[in-house]
Amino acid sequence: MKQLENLPYAYNALEPYIDEQTMRLHHDKHHQTYFDKFLAAIENYPELKNENVKEILRHLNKIPSEIKTAVVNHGGGYYNHNFFWTILKKDVKFEGEISKEILKKWGSFDKFKEEFKNNALGVFGSGWTWLVLDKNELKIVKTANQDSVISLNMIPLLTIDVWEHAYYLKYQNKRMDYVEAFFNVINWKKVNEYYLEVRKNDKNK
Repeated sequence: MKQLENLPYAYNALEPYIDEQTMRLHHDKHHQTYFDKFLAAIENYPELKNENVKEILRHLNKIPSEIKTAVVNHGGGYYNHNFFWTILKKDVKFEGEISKEILKKWGSFDKFKEEFKNNALGVFGSGWTWLVLDKNELKIVKTANQDSVISLNMIPLLTIDVWEHAYYLKYQNKRMDYVEAFFNVINWKKVNEYYLEVRKNDKNK
């Protein structure tokens, strides 16, 4: 883990919903900073340097108190963005097992979308809205700042970054427009893969 992973698609791949300039700044500046500061935080802790960031965030109780805040903030920022990039893609159909489970839980896609949007609009300040599996139940939850659902023993399936740096260049203060646009770039195929992976793991236990 010596350098930040490249964005897994072109910077303009999500146009016009998320603009190229935002993606460049978001990945190359903001995400890079979280990565660099996370590495700096664990630099003098050999037992952490060889650990996956996901595992570190899952076991925050094991993190030395003097670096815990930095690990939560910067390790969380590094992990959350890594996950976020994977679930973004234009024109992916809402289908698969995850679509069936969402419809079973919320009754319709519109009701799911409404709750997800309201949750994202209700994040005070900076943070994230997530679709997660929590004890095998689908839930929509929010986390503040760079806190991660991984640290709450929840399994992320989908997320939206509602920090201003994720949308301000294009949408200014109109978070609602950004959240609405987000539904055009959800990679439901990847979300479904994450869901099936959890189910497969459950069966193998």
